[in-house]
Amino acid sequence: MSTTADLLKGAAELFPDEVVTQAHVRHLDLPSGAGRFALITLDNGLDHTRPTTFGPASLANLNTAIDQVGKEAADGEIVGVGITGKPFVFAVGADLKGIELLTRHEDALAIGRGGHEVFKRLAHLAVPTFAYYNGAAMGGGVEVGLHCSYRTVSQALPAFSLPEVFLGLVPGWGGCTLLPNLIGADKAVSVIIENSLNQNKQLKGRQVFDLGIADAIFEGADFLERSLVWTAQVIKGDIEVERPVIDRGDAWDQAVARGRFLAEGKVHGAAPAAYRALDIIAAAKNGDLQEGFDAEDRALADLIMGGELRAGIYAFNLVQKRGKRPAGAPDKSLARPVTKVGVVGAGLMASQLALLFLRRLEVPVVLTDIDQERVDKGVGYVHGEIDKLLGKGRIDEDKANRLKALVTGVLDKAAGFADADFVIEAVFEEIGVKQQVFAEVEAVAPEHAVLATNTSSLSVTEMASKLKHPERVVGFHFFNPVAVLPLLEIVRGERTDDASLATAFAVAKKLKKTAVLVKDAPAFVVNRILTRFMGEILNVIDAGTPVEVAEKAVEPLGLPMSPLVLLELVGPAIGLHVAETLNKAFPDRFTVSANLAAVVKAGKRGFYVHDSGKPELDPEVAALLKQGDVVLTEDQVRARVLDAVAQEIGLMLDEGVVAEAQDIDLCLITGAGWPFHLGGITPYLDREGVSERVNGKRFLAPGVASVPA
Repeated sequence: MSTTADLLKGAAELFPDEVVTQAHVRHLDLPSGAGRFALITLDNGLDHTRPTTFGPASLANLNTAIDQVGKEAADGEIVGVGITGKPFVFAVGADLKGIELLTRHEDALAIGRGGHEVFKRLAHLAVPTFAYYNGAAMGGGVEVGLHCSYRTVSQALPAFSLPEVFLGLVPGWGGCTLLPNLIGADKAVSVIIENSLNQNKQLKGRQVFDLGIADAIFEGADFLERSLVWTAQVIKGDIEVERPVIDRGDAWDQAVARGRFLAEGKVHGAAPAAYRALDIIAAAKNGDLQEGFDAEDRALADLIMGGELRAGIYAFNLVQKRGKRPAGAPDKSLARPVTKVGVVGAGLMASQLALLFLRRLEVPVVLTDIDQERVDKGVGYVHGEIDKLLGKGRIDEDKANRLKALVTGVLDKAAGFADADFVIEAVFEEIGVKQQVFAEVEAVAPEHAVLATNTSSLSVTEMASKLKHPERVVGFHFFNPVAVLPLLEIVRGERTDDASLATAFAVAKKLKKTAVLVKDAPAFVVNRILTRFMGEILNVIDAGTPVEVAEKAVEPLGLPMSPLVLLELVGPAIGLHVAETLNKAFPDRFTVSANLAAVVKAGKRGFYVHDSGKPELDPEVAALLKQGDVVLTEDQVRARVLDAVAQEIGLMLDEGVVAEAQDIDLCLITGAGWPFHLGGITPYLDREGVSERVNGKRFLAPGVASVPA
């Protein structure tokens, strides 16, 4: 039988580039004469921008530290053991870089077992153990604390989660088994399933305490000192930690059923991780921890060797790394400072943009529109949103007043934009209107000012073509809702210069957006793919396939919403406009649906009514629909839609719309909310064989977003 040390030594050989975490042991005397105490600090020797992780060598270091404190505990030399992290970071879980390299099921199984074997030793020491969640804790970082007898949490802790299901894994080092046994199945389902599938929602320190995961909460400034005072009181018996009795009856089963309902609503059976996690939570009802740990090991190994996890890690890396270093962006030293922003338009989109620039740049922002009433309404919207932030305690009164003072509205563009460094238009989506706006702005704005357009589909080059200085026009395409979706498509017109482009990227970074450089091609990236995708759905409906069959056909992708619900969100009129734009550019591939045109003409907001709480085909829309007699099955519809998307992405890459397939995926993840388990879209098309069927080749090299051969 191999020992834990053997297991980890073998695994470490597979992870040559691990950033190794040390487990430093120091001893101290607890307050009030409670006795000698051993404190383990997890630290990879790097600052907080490189959080501490657990690869095999890191687990081996923790194992060695536990050997030492375990002996001291057995010999009666210490009264307790604590574990904490470096400044701002407790630990953020497994080293994903290493997991990507695994090619054999048995190696994946060893990683699961290795973590369990080390962590569960904390529960079996001869003295009580304490986890002090001093900073960010995720995945294995949360789980190592769950194996301890007691936990404290910092009020300042910014991020705490079990994000594994989001990535295509399960919390596999005790999370699925220990958490429901600590706080009950329903709360555990919220943390493991609901938060994870809700774009990896993070908990703050107070929420961790309120859920019962931590037994005490202390301010961040003297968190460790206060935790040690509390520890002394627990060890001396002055404080007795009481935990609620866990309901192991129907409430447990109902919690698991709720989890299955949530998973079905988010991924529609398309990704296995949530379901595997729920199976383990269901089985944990009997309280047999070892049985649960064994089930976690098996699930972890199976999922590590599956395509969804590899796509999930790929997607995670795109957002965390490529998203922060945009491909093709000019040298940032070329960027000019932006000390004032102008916004042309004061409608909802323009007002949202004004609010975003105001909050992130904290510079003067001036709105203009065609009459005073609209200008006042736009400024009023921004003021109202600032008041909401104040009401929620997100900003204080002083900051609220300062932000309000920075936003103004004027009718006269000359007065508003004479000293603006960056002017963005968000007016009606019609090329003539936008050309006129830019001509007016160019006449009054300084020569260095960048002129940005929020167009979703029109040519940036054409928009700039009549200006004296077309080189300073750039596409700056946001996605709605502006405050929520991270993507910003930055479009380089044919004559856009590097300084204007660099300034646009610098502004995007300050706005905390994920910027992707896009060629000036019709509808850019997201809208072009979604319009082709939606166009095929509408084509099969027009030809005769029932609406519900067409919609259900793409459920196996696990998209955040069905195509026609998405159309409702975008607005049928906007969807029709983009379809018409693309139909003019590519008439052989993009159609204009007669039924969609009829829905828009009738003034309908979408195909559905939501009276029952779920979408049902609007009887008035049903009466408008004119359909042929070609009825396809769900499988036929799905194949047709995926073939169309694969063809379009292939053509976009051939045209150089973006640098690589990775940028397409980054755009869909951050601009359309496409799930991590798809990796955006190209890994899924590769995995399902669609890429080769349509284009004769994969989008990504084997081993990228897939298990290496």
